[in-house]
Amino acid sequence: MTDFAAMKLYDGGRAPNPRRVQIFMAEKGIDIPRVQVDINKLEQRSPEFTRINPMQRLPVLVLEDGTVISETVAICRYIEEVQPEPPLMGRDARDRAIVEMWQRRMELQLLLPVGWAFRHLHPGGAHLESPQIAQLGTVSQQRAREFMEFLDTELADRPFVAGDAFTIADITGVITFQFLKPARIPFPEDLAHVSRWYREVAARPSVMQ
Repeated sequence: MTDFAAMKLYDGGRAPNPRRVQIFMAEKGIDIPRVQVDINKLEQRSPEFTRINPMQRLPVLVLEDGTVISETVAICRYIEEVQPEPPLMGRDARDRAIVEMWQRRMELQLLLPVGWAFRHLHPGGAHLESPQIAQLGTVSQQRAREFMEFLDTELADRPFVAGDAFTIADITGVITFQFLKPARIPFPEDLAHVSRWYREVAARPSVMQ
């Protein structure tokens, strides 16, 4: 049996990637002892943290044997493997491929441009992105809106992003939508299916925590 209490999760509070792991764990009904790293104070760039993760990114999971796993989806994959229920990354080969497809789309076509919009347009992103390039931020806003329109057509005939079950693709999506305001992207009230999906997913206890 996996001893989650013997692990350590270096957490970044309300930032999008740490939030994804927090929601994933909550859906699994597990908790891992956490060490808070203040991103706004750039503690992730400290010599102490850099020794743990030279990429200076959060979150980071340290296993019982000292193995360090960084990158959000890699951490979620480890948790999924050691605690399969409830499945958040698919039940069989076909399902896992579909979830992975949508997880990648949500990450690359939505989370990434929303992140770039924040980092290049919001004053709070200046310490993370230097120089800020306003044109890149504006283009990223447009790309995010275009993907939301595409997603709206996809959600017309299913309840969740990757099908009939809540998955990591929905986790990536909901934390991204919650980050639209700092990225100065209007919430797409005119997209009925996306709005319905967001309201339902955002009301889950794991997301509201």
